[in-house]
Amino acid sequence: MSEKSGMSRRHFLTVATSVTGTAGVIMAAVPFVMSFRPNARAQALGAPVQIDISKLEAGAMMRVMWRGKPVWVLRRTQDMLRRLGSNDARLRDPDSEVASQQPPYARNETRSIKPEILVLLGVCTHLGCAPLERFDIAPSDLGPDWIGGFYCPCHGSKFDLAGRVYKGVPAPTNLVVPPYRFLSADLILVGDDTGAKA
Repeated sequence: MSEKSGMSRRHFLTVATSVTGTAGVIMAAVPFVMSFRPNARAQALGAPVQIDISKLEAGAMMRVMWRGKPVWVLRRTQDMLRRLGSNDARLRDPDSEVASQQPPYARNETRSIKPEILVLLGVCTHLGCAPLERFDIAPSDLGPDWIGGFYCPCHGSKFDLAGRVYKGVPAPTNLVVPPYRFLSADLILVGDDTGAKA
């Protein structure tokens, strides 16, 4: 009888020791394995960003960060859209022919999927400064032919309300349109344009 109980106790201790040892190895390995994953900040810098534009009023612009760069979302008014076509003669690339500046679905006059919603990287293509929104018409510092757009205070580059660059300024190309798509009428996903269409 004691020999039988000795075997079951030995068996119990063997199993208990094995389970405890295995749990210890797993607990020690988890931090090591997790160190191979990018941290939350690194994931956020490269991951697509959802933008809720449901409260964005006509004529207003919002800013978010994606991959460490500012993304602008502008809800253009009908008046802003009308002004776009009157400016082509003063623009360096009015037809957005530099393909790297926008995805194919944004190679149009409005440089957008939906004409009223403009999505741009807020980085000047000259030296990477942050242009300012200047939606006023004919201000004294920008001249009587200014019909609204973006102005870079670093070196004077000008862009229209579609992010297209003016002639005779330091910036060589239009502002970049990042890859994006609409998840719904009021939700934009920047950084992923799978299935996006004009």
